[in-house]
Amino acid sequence: MRNRRSMFHRSIFRADPNGDPDINTTPLIDVMLVMLVMFIITIPAPTHSVDVTLPTGDVPGKILDQNRVTIDTSDVIRWNDEAIDLAELGVLVKQASERAEPAAILLEPDARARYLRVDEAIGAIRRNGGTKLAFPGIENYAGLI
Repeated sequence: MRNRRSMFHRSIFRADPNGDPDINTTPLIDVMLVMLVMFIITIPAPTHSVDVTLPTGDVPGKILDQNRVTIDTSDVIRWNDEAIDLAELGVLVKQASERAEPAAILLEPDARARYLRVDEAIGAIRRNGGTKLAFPGIENYAGLI
C-alpha cells in the first residue's frame, strides 16, 4: 500500500523518499515577513510635540552684553542674579539672541548642581537660539572628576 500525503503535507515538508521529511521553513518565513510588513504599515506615525505655556507680558531680568546664568544645588536658575524658571530662561535667551549683536550667555552651574537641571537649561538655551554660550568657572569641577 502506497502512503499518499496531502497537499499541505507536501507544501510544508520536503518529501524525500530516501530520508526523513524535513520542515520547509520558506513558507513560514514568508508568512512572518508579510505579518511584519502589515504591522509596520498599521503603526501610526509618531508625534513628538509637547505643549508648553510660555509666560506673557514682561519677563524679569535685563539683557546685558554678558548675561550670567547660574544654577544652584536647589535647582534654582538665576539670570543675572534674578530667579527665573525654565520658560522665562527661554524667552530671555530668545530676546538676547535676536539683538543686532547677540548677547553672550555665561552658564555657571554650581559644582554640585543636578546634571538634569543643567541639561534642561542648556537645552532651553540652544532651542531658543543661544549661540554665544560660555562656561566660565569650569575649574570648579576639577575636584569632582
